[in-house]
Amino acid sequence: MKTEDKALVLDFLPLGRSSDYKTEPIAQLLGKDFFTLLEVIPKQGIELKALDEVYVGKDERPVIEFIKRRISHKELTNNSLTELEKAVETIVLGDEKRFVEFYNISRSITLKRHQIELLPGMGKKHMLQILSTREKGLFTSFKDMKERVFGIPDPVAAIVKRVIEELEDGPEMKHYLFVRPPSQEREFRPRRRM
Repeated sequence: MKTEDKALVLDFLPLGRSSDYKTEPIAQLLGKDFFTLLEVIPKQGIELKALDEVYVGKDERPVIEFIKRRISHKELTNNSLTELEKAVETIVLGDEKRFVEFYNISRSITLKRHQIELLPGMGKKHMLQILSTREKGLFTSFKDMKERVFGIPDPVAAIVKRVIEELEDGPEMKHYLFVRPPSQEREFRPRRRM
């Protein structure tokens, strides 16, 4: 399974949570590739600000000591919740080609439902407009989409809202477009003895 390499800081608690048994600095992050919510321990003496980009990959991490755990949306601090939308928008605009490509290659999920229809504000009418326009030529940017598809809702805002919905709904979400689905609890199976 691929992991996050870079993440944006949502919140930094230099003294940790008051409810924690052990007081240590912690930060809450949003992964840039799969929108994974992480709680990490920064290296000693490191100060982080909201929307700072940090390396969280498998190699030597300059500012992160270790990744404590993956967290859910409901575990985010108030500051993290405040920064979440801006962080998602920063990621989407910073990797425009990847997210424009979603509109270029999106497909049907069922006979009656298309991936584009799962985006907030995008109904069947907008989906059909996008599909017929992309048949004439793939989209090159969000600006290109807005110019070629009449009356389309903001394609960036639609993706940002969808990512936040996927983060909020967690395991209840039926279709994930952008966020890595939460890990499922594995059923315990005793080993067989030979």
